[in-house]
Amino acid sequence: MAIGDRARPRIVVVMGVSGSGKSTLGGTLATALGWDFLEGDDLHPAANIAKMAAGQPLTDDDRRPWLAAISQWMSGEIIAGRSGIVTCSALKHSYRDMLRRSMIDHPGADLTFVYLSGSRDRLEHRLTTRTDHFMPPGLLDSQLGTLEAPTPEEGIITLEIGPPPPEIAAAALAAIDESAGRLRRPSSADPH
Repeated sequence: MAIGDRARPRIVVVMGVSGSGKSTLGGTLATALGWDFLEGDDLHPAANIAKMAAGQPLTDDDRRPWLAAISQWMSGEIIAGRSGIVTCSALKHSYRDMLRRSMIDHPGADLTFVYLSGSRDRLEHRLTTRTDHFMPPGLLDSQLGTLEAPTPEEGIITLEIGPPPPEIAAAALAAIDESAGRLRRPSSADPH
C-alpha cells in the first residue's frame, strides 16, 4: 500500500511530551505528503488549557474528552477518504489504545504512531526557549512521570530528537514509507 493511496486512508499520530517537536514534525510531514494536519492541542477544552497554563498537570479524566475529540477527527478523515497527521502526546498505553479503538470501524485504514523521544535536559531546554505555547516548562516532570514509553509490541516508530528537524522529518518519512510499502508523494492534482 502506498502512503498516499486514496483508496486506503492513513492516519499518523506524532506523539511525545511537550517540547519534543510534535508540531514541527507533524506540519513538515503533512506538507511533504499533502495530507491534512491537526494540531491536537487545538482540541483541548478551554479548562484543560487554563489548567496547564496555571502549571497544573492534567488527569486521565481531563484528557478523555480531548482524546475522544482527536479520535473523532481521525474517524472523520477516514470516512472522507483522506489521510491525515495529528499531534497528540499519547503519553500512556491506555491513551494510545483509545486512539487505536477509534480505528475499529475503519478496517480499510491504517494508523501509525511516530514517537519523538529525547533526554530531559534537551526537552527542558526546548521548553524554556519557546514563547508561543501555553505549556509551562514546570510541567515537564509531570509529563515524563506520566509517560509510558512505547513497547516493541506496539510497533511504534521511535525517533530521537537530537538531529536537526529536517533530518528527523526525513527519518520519519522513510520509516512511514517502510511501514506502508512504498512512498508516493501526491501530485499537485492529488490533494490527499
